[in-house]
Amino acid sequence: MKKILAVIDMQNDFIDGSLGTKEAQEIVENVVVKIKAYAGETVFATRDTHGENYMETSEGRHLPVPHCIKGTEGWEIRDEVAKALSQVNAEIIDKPTFGSQVLAERIAETVQKEEEAEIEFVGLCTDICVVSNVLLVKAKLPETVLKVDAKCCAGVTPESHEAALLTMKMCQVEVG
Repeated sequence: MKKILAVIDMQNDFIDGSLGTKEAQEIVENVVVKIKAYAGETVFATRDTHGENYMETSEGRHLPVPHCIKGTEGWEIRDEVAKALSQVNAEIIDKPTFGSQVLAERIAETVQKEEEAEIEFVGLCTDICVVSNVLLVKAKLPETVLKVDAKCCAGVTPESHEAALLTMKMCQVEVG
């Protein structure tokens, strides 16, 4: 069985930067351990990527907190996560929106070559980018097993994290 890990937006701004939370800080080590467990498997990671004009975008008007501006420290993947990703030769995908069509396509291309696959998602934020990417992949690969490790995810709030996990369960994603 083909196993794939998708690590969503483990960036400084979402951990302890402009949109950071205590819960995000608490999952960093869990995510590092998870990445290392996928050594020899396929690993993708996304990086939320915005330009200097962020505040002029639709997202910037709805969430007026500049974050993940390309080239800034906040845009960078957390050091220990980046190190683990490099050790497993992860493919990094920059994404300008919550969900990444490129990630969904790369996962679908990888799965097409295999009879059975299992795709696991971890990262930030559960209630925005994780759920968006999970549902994009679910739409592309409706018969493929999708999993989310709740101990390796954090949302904007604990309540919205739980709501996103419930939404994914309702969409036939295994949440552990």
